[in-house]
Amino acid sequence: MRVSIVIPTLNERENIKTLVKRIFALGISNLEVIVVDDSSSDGTIAVLRALRKRFPVTLILRPKKLGLGSALKDGLGLARTHGAAVALTMDADFSHEPERIPEMLRHIENGADLVVGSRRVPGGAIKGWGLTRTVMSRVAMELARRALGIKTRDVTSGFRAYRRRVLETVDLKHISSTGYAFQEEMLYKTQRAGFIITEIPITFHDRTRGKSKLGLRDIIEFFVTVIKLKFN
Repeated sequence: MRVSIVIPTLNERENIKTLVKRIFALGISNLEVIVVDDSSSDGTIAVLRALRKRFPVTLILRPKKLGLGSALKDGLGLARTHGAAVALTMDADFSHEPERIPEMLRHIENGADLVVGSRRVPGGAIKGWGLTRTVMSRVAMELARRALGIKTRDVTSGFRAYRRRVLETVDLKHISSTGYAFQEEMLYKTQRAGFIITEIPITFHDRTRGKSKLGLRDIIEFFVTVIKLKFN
């Protein structure tokens, strides 16, 4: 079974080398890592080119910052082209523990079409967030769930495993979100298509190195996407 792991990057030199090594240390057969880089200026690309000499890493270089959702579409599209049976997405900053990947793959093997690493189910947790961010995230997520009828508790988690048939059914070209709202739009359309979605509890660790890429534009797009999906 071919497995592709898609990792968007923008100035992640401090994290990406260790992350890639930990992923391949899992011993997953027929594994590739696809890194989608939005023109990093901190040496991330040089680190990735060195990693390619040791590991099956594919690098998509983009001319500027085009957004998380856009990066995931490019990466998932390439994973599908490469024949991946399962495509995973995760952050580059160790918010997501790579050691949870084998468990996600087991759930796919047992029948799930989409596995979401969830901070919102029993056993899930978030470490490193303040009260304001925690409350804002929970309110936004509940608004999206209620407005769109999404059953999954963690709407915005980026730690996911997609079975190939999801990517063949949900047309990535028709996902309009280019930022963080990609997660809710993809989840909504996957549920609407009737696929089996499973959540597993994870502990989300706020980054300790590098800077967050979440901005006001992403927050606005999140709510605009809810409205678009609700009424379209």
